Order: sequence, then structure tokens, then C-alpha cells
Amino acid sequence: METVKVNSFGFKYSLGSKPALKNINFTVNEGEFIVVCGPSGCGKSTLLRSLKPQLRPFGTSEGSIEFCGENINDIPDAKSAAEIGFVMQSPDAQIVTDKVWHELAFGLENLGVPTRIIRSRVAEMANYFGIHTWFRKKTAELSGGQKQLLNLASVMLMQPKLLILDEPSSQLDPIAAREFLENVRKLHRFFVGAHPYRAEHFSVLIVACVNVAAALLVAELKNICCRGNGRSGIFKNFFAHNSLTS
Repeated sequence: METVKVNSFGFKYSLGSKPALKNINFTVNEGEFIVVCGPSGCGKSTLLRSLKPQLRPFGTSEGSIEFCGENINDIPDAKSAAEIGFVMQSPDAQIVTDKVWHELAFGLENLGVPTRIIRSRVAEMANYFGIHTWFRKKTAELSGGQKQLLNLASVMLMQPKLLILDEPSSQLDPIAAREFLENVRKLHRFFVGAHPYRAEHFSVLIVACVNVAAALLVAELKNICCRGNGRSGIFKNFFAHNSLTS
């Protein structure tokens, strides 16, 4: 089943002299791990933010984007919040509370999820990511890597069908960046499988990277290829094609 379908999509910023994106076409199926790779300014963030209505940049667009068969412009805010997860570049950009435990519960509280379910999900996710050791810390006391891991865990608590990460390691030091990307890879392997939660909810993960080295680190090598214009590309099934095509 197609989770995301992009048809002839283009975008131009209001003050831009030329389109940031033009004639973008691709589909993302359930369970796939996609890496969008390219240099700064090539349109990666513009494309990924266009997949999340509340984060869409200001400008004019053409073509269409569908999420689970529905035009993304018609998706209610509550559904978008729960089913389309997004982790930004800056570790501080998404943190809105002063305590780790409250940050984890914040999204579910806003959706009106019952307290007993919130507690259960928070406990499970904190344990999975190893957050339980700093569960009651103040968010201001966390390192950049811990903050970004907290952002990822908070998004996963919503049980999204689509998870998007926009250069999530770009503002972390090399060690923290590697650890975070390893967590992302482990997350995909674990949550796409036979577990009831995994099979029913989490289906797709899209990561933007500035360089191919980061792309190779975060993605499974057997699941990478490239389609693009030479400046950027969508990576998938590399060894199945035996070459990178531009």
C-alpha cells in the first residue's frame, strides 16, 4: 500500500526568483526506509516540510501529494499531528516543556488520550530509547544528542504512520550524530515487523542527509538507490540496481 504519493509536485517561495522544487514524482510504500540526499539548499527540507501540512513553507505549489490515499491538504490537523511525525534539524526547536517526562506526554495530552494509555506508552517508549535513566531531568540540562533522542521518542509516542526526519544529526557532534542515526536505523528494523504495534502503525521512515556518507550510515545498504537530478536524490534499493542513476 502506498503511504505517500507525490505527483508532479513543484514549489516556489513567495520571494524566490525560481522554483525550489519542480516536477517531483515518487511513491513511498508501507515499511520502506527512504533517504533524501543532497547538498544544502537543494530543496530537501522544502520537500519534507511539504509532507507535513502544519510545517509547509509559505509560497505557491503545483501538483499533488497524497497521504494514505487522501489529498494531504484535506487531512484534519489532529490526524496529521498523530499520523505524520516530524523531527526537525535543531534539537531545541521542538521541545516545549521543562521536564523530560512531560515532554514525552505532551503530544498525547493534546490529543486527549486517556491518562492510563499515556502512562503506558511513555513508560514503554522511555524504556526502549533508554530515556528512563534521565526521565525526571529538566530538558535544559540535556545534551544535544539527548534532546534529539527525546524529540524522536516524543514523535514515536504518537504512533505515526509516517516518520520524517529533516537532517536530524546536522547540529550534533560526530559521536552524538552517529549514535542518533544508529538509533534511527534500529528503530526502523524493530518497528517494521511482526509486533502488533509495528505492523498496524509505523510504516515509513524518510531521512534527509546532506552527504552520502550520512545516508550510508543511517540506511541499510541493501535498501539504497538513487533517483535525482545530480544535485539530490531519493535513495532506495541500491544493490538491486547496481548503480546510481541521475
